[in-house]
Amino acid sequence: MARGKYILAALFALLALALPLAAEPIITSAEPVETGLLSLVDQTQDEVQIIYVGDEPAVVKAIYLEKGQATGPTHPKFLLTIDGRDVEVRSPVFGEVTGIFVKVGDRVSNNGEVLAAVTSDPIFLYRDAPGSNGIREVIYNWPEPAVVYSINQELSQGKSLFPHDELAVLNPAGRSKAKVDVVIGGKLVDYFLQTAETIHQGDILYTFIPDTVTHSSTKGSQIYKPLPGWGDLFGGLFESTGLYDIYRQTTADFPNTWILGLGRVLMMAVALVLLYLAIFKQFEPLLLLPIGFGALLANIPLAGISTPGGLLHYLYAAGIGSGIFPLLIFMGVGAMTDFGPLLANPKTALMGAAAQLGIFGALIGAVLLNVSGLVAFSLKDAASIGIIGGADGPTSIYLTSKLSPALLGAVAVAAYSYMALVPIIQPPIMRFFTNAKERKIKMKQLRPVSKLEKVCFPILITLLCAFLLPSAAPLIGMLMLGNLMRECGVVDRLSDTAQNALINIVTIFLGLSVGSKLSSDQFLSPETLGILVLGVIAFSLGTAGGIWFAKIYNLFSKDKINPLIGSAGVSAVPMAARVSNKVGLEYDPHNYLLMHAMGPNVAGVIGSAVAAGVLLQALG
Repeated sequence: MARGKYILAALFALLALALPLAAEPIITSAEPVETGLLSLVDQTQDEVQIIYVGDEPAVVKAIYLEKGQATGPTHPKFLLTIDGRDVEVRSPVFGEVTGIFVKVGDRVSNNGEVLAAVTSDPIFLYRDAPGSNGIREVIYNWPEPAVVYSINQELSQGKSLFPHDELAVLNPAGRSKAKVDVVIGGKLVDYFLQTAETIHQGDILYTFIPDTVTHSSTKGSQIYKPLPGWGDLFGGLFESTGLYDIYRQTTADFPNTWILGLGRVLMMAVALVLLYLAIFKQFEPLLLLPIGFGALLANIPLAGISTPGGLLHYLYAAGIGSGIFPLLIFMGVGAMTDFGPLLANPKTALMGAAAQLGIFGALIGAVLLNVSGLVAFSLKDAASIGIIGGADGPTSIYLTSKLSPALLGAVAVAAYSYMALVPIIQPPIMRFFTNAKERKIKMKQLRPVSKLEKVCFPILITLLCAFLLPSAAPLIGMLMLGNLMRECGVVDRLSDTAQNALINIVTIFLGLSVGSKLSSDQFLSPETLGILVLGVIAFSLGTAGGIWFAKIYNLFSKDKINPLIGSAGVSAVPMAARVSNKVGLEYDPHNYLLMHAMGPNVAGVIGSAVAAGVLLQALG
């Protein structure tokens, strides 16, 4: 078991040597394009104006924009009343709202009146193709070259394009690596990008015929091409192998594209190590096994399993992008959790709250790293990293998927890895902040908890959450639903399903979805090293926070609390409680702390969900 822990530590050290790139979505921009009632007009190089171009005057009935708010082509901009009809209007622009020049009740004329202004990013341009008969070209317009990291495997001539369809991932020099998404729908005419190539200003990315309505029908006749010769056939067969793709992408532009070649091999090695730790060392095997195998699948060259159109892409979009998988996991956790120790000694809930110190400590640390210029973390990134301090995998995944999806793979692996390392991380911290006398404190026997208390508890917590912190309601609500099914005693079949079949099925899909984010182009970045470092700091601060609170409490109370149980305030249930009990038994073989430690342990589950709700409310 000890060897496995050191292998995991060595793995983190290995990753620290190969983290040269950063990843942030999304880079998308558009030339002014008229769309119905609204049109876009350039004001400066970095800003466009949204103007009204309808045939009839209109009255502004509602404004959906806010200054400083991000907006996209699918977001409604205004609700206008035109000739007695209420019409929601949109415009194909990505950016931040810099100004709103009308208010509700204003009458706007049809002579190009300006409604709002939005920042514009000139990295791409649209233009009519010469002699095109309606065909438009998408041009790369950034002065510095860009490396193509990946392309959508489903792209083909005649394919329908819809807004938000992912086309490719580019890394322009001087900018972050990011996705290129469709802004205006239509039919794809031709596509000129290849993985690992370098493109320059003026290069055409693709051509398309814009259309307000797209369809996928084809003509009945097809043009058949002659079969290639034997040489071309076998040459093409070799070029379709993963080995050739790794070689091609590694040598195309080594400083920029090695991550797509050798980087995949490195991530496959990481996936194999995760599988080894799960199978042979039994480190969080229920999660690390599907995560490791998902990472292996995501890094197979040319397979496109985790890119748009691939299995893992759809699993991620359906389960994690929507937030469903973590919430179903929370329901299963609630069905398996006994809140009796917390109800028997409610003051232990304060230690669960104090242990959330790690979340906000790591958040501050991420902000400081950004200020120092070492790693570029936004405030949302910092919040996603900080939640690792709660040692709650589903909560970490849920919050990160909402705030910083690009960091999901690193955050999830860090969260579950540190949960597995609880027996090696926590004891030194517990011994450092306590003395031998404190470790021997014996606590009173817990009182029995009635069934009525256990049934009322999840209902009351849900109501409190609904009234005080609605943003945490999804996590808290599902946790309490599972617990209510467990404690009420009238739905044993539902409780059994939530505890076993359902949570096991969801765990498989959750692990595979998280593993899909461990592709080399997303995981091998300086941010990953920052996440791993801040994650262990957050976890350590959470452990220390619970201990510090117990020591402070003992200064004012006659009924002493053994500070060792404060370390169980992190949400690693029940491992953290077992570690508290184990360390206590080392100093007094008759001092059993397990049930006492379960109080702050289960309180930590609620505390991390509440912290996630606070961060989601503030930053989401």
